[in-house]
Amino acid sequence: MSAIHVHELTKKFDDLIAVDNVSFTVAPGEVFGLLGPNGAGKTTILNMLTTLLTPTSGSAEIAGFDIKKAPGQVRNTIGIIFQDPSLDMGLTGRENLEFHAMMYNIGASERKKRISEVLDVVQLTGKADTIVEYYSGGMKRRLEIARGLIHHPQVLFLDEPTLGLDAQTRRTIWEYIRTLNREYKTSVILTTHYMEEADYLCDRIAIIDHGKIIALDTPDGLKSNYQGDRVILQINTPSESFLSGLKEKDWVREIDSDEGELMLTIANGEETLPELFHLAQGSGVTIRSVNIRRPSLEDVFIHLTGSAIREEDGSRRSAMRENRRRRMMR
Repeated sequence: MSAIHVHELTKKFDDLIAVDNVSFTVAPGEVFGLLGPNGAGKTTILNMLTTLLTPTSGSAEIAGFDIKKAPGQVRNTIGIIFQDPSLDMGLTGRENLEFHAMMYNIGASERKKRISEVLDVVQLTGKADTIVEYYSGGMKRRLEIARGLIHHPQVLFLDEPTLGLDAQTRRTIWEYIRTLNREYKTSVILTTHYMEEADYLCDRIAIIDHGKIIALDTPDGLKSNYQGDRVILQINTPSESFLSGLKEKDWVREIDSDEGELMLTIANGEETLPELFHLAQGSGVTIRSVNIRRPSLEDVFIHLTGSAIREEDGSRRSAMRENRRRRMMR
């Protein structure tokens, strides 16, 4: 049985389709990522799966419980760590956990055991009796993770779990997420804007745009399906013959130039570089430096969703994305 099974899930707000016919599954013990631009529908999906929003149509099951027919059982099965802090700043870390455990009707002796256990997982045992107001941002986030684990959820939802934290603290939180996933066999579904975070943590990733899943694969799978390697050339002013020659090559997928810098997306970069240099030499173009790198998850994300700021008009966004895709498919 899947930890999460989503079938044609849709959510409309008046004339706005926030989530459009989304389907996916999450296996037991899997870390599953939802990536997408602002307003793509990630948080709306999480809100439906955690029973905070009612779907317009479609269905979803969490650990076998239907989100519409059995919302109480779903809530008992899941843990949620919201994007915004929700700790009681006037209580100690231990008291926050105590209160949360009581909400799940966990008995006194079992509460004590579990509180000790989760504090150890997030390495806050030494700060358990400190008022949360005096915690650092990273400590607060770790306490929220501990609180989300107190009732041993089968599925843990993380909405931007490291938003606003420094790079070192983010790495620490990643290790806690991996630890709980490994030790508790907890299925994790997370949203994030940090591509490196998704690449590091997730077994599979769904990229969402305008409420639809436009790609779903492992991080390596997504990168391997990208159009090619990125090559950046520092050159003198490119000649028209050089640019025309590049456009005729079927291994050149994308061309961008900016003041002496030529950015190319090419297939099999290491194999085609000699031909690229030969073409430059024949066109009188001097290459001062060259940088080649494999595509990153961010490259894939921008390729699929476009680079436009999402506050722009929707029709303009669609046109920009379509133009980019056509260039990449030449």
